[in-house]
Amino acid sequence: MSDADTNGPASVPPGPGEASVPEGLVSAVVSLVNTGPVLLGAYTIAELTAVDAIVDFLEARPSDEVLAEAVRSLAARQLILAGSAAEQIRVRGDLGIAVAFQQRARMVLDARATGTRPGEPWRILLLPQPERICLMVRIDALGVHEIGLYKMEEALSFLVDWLPRGSLADHDPAVDADGVLASSERSALVTVTHYTAQGSAEIAGASTDMILARHDGRLHLFRREPHDRAKLVPNPPGGKGVHDTLVSLLS
Repeated sequence: MSDADTNGPASVPPGPGEASVPEGLVSAVVSLVNTGPVLLGAYTIAELTAVDAIVDFLEARPSDEVLAEAVRSLAARQLILAGSAAEQIRVRGDLGIAVAFQQRARMVLDARATGTRPGEPWRILLLPQPERICLMVRIDALGVHEIGLYKMEEALSFLVDWLPRGSLADHDPAVDADGVLASSERSALVTVTHYTAQGSAEIAGASTDMILARHDGRLHLFRREPHDRAKLVPNPPGGKGVHDTLVSLLS
């Protein structure tokens, strides 16, 4: 259980497993984001797991030894302190803000790309907030998670620039999706999942996938066949580019 603490007055006590957010924190941070991105630092998987942040979207839980070292590192930087109750910790500073906003989200866009270059992320998470801002997590090949809060449109623009790009390929129902993906110069899987929460645990609900592949300079968009989700079919034409399609997925 975490208790987000940014050195402000406490709000109403949280339910089991939920973060307690200082009164006025959300509105203050939202106002700040509207003036520009708010960068919240970079953390390892173990450090995020130690404070129960975005762990339900990660592939594997670190070992107990790695977690213990992460706790010592966070404590040494005074990012976590012992809480007022047993098995409770106080998460401070920018990491506390990240935990608070992650627990407010009820949707996640998870984008994973192949063919990325050194120095750029291979995976990006967007967690939209009701105020039209978004928590963005960029994950690199070393497992470093760079976290920030952005205006929703700024986050989408970054995501579109990072995803495979090119002139949209003609819609051809007979195209071999597996063949295009196998020979693509760059491809990405984008999954949007709605979820509910019980305490700090996220419970996944309905999800939608979009697959992008750049092949011979042309951008192919695919989706899963509703009656056979293992099969990919070309995304039906609708006059929408990648940006507008992402907006539709997040609506």
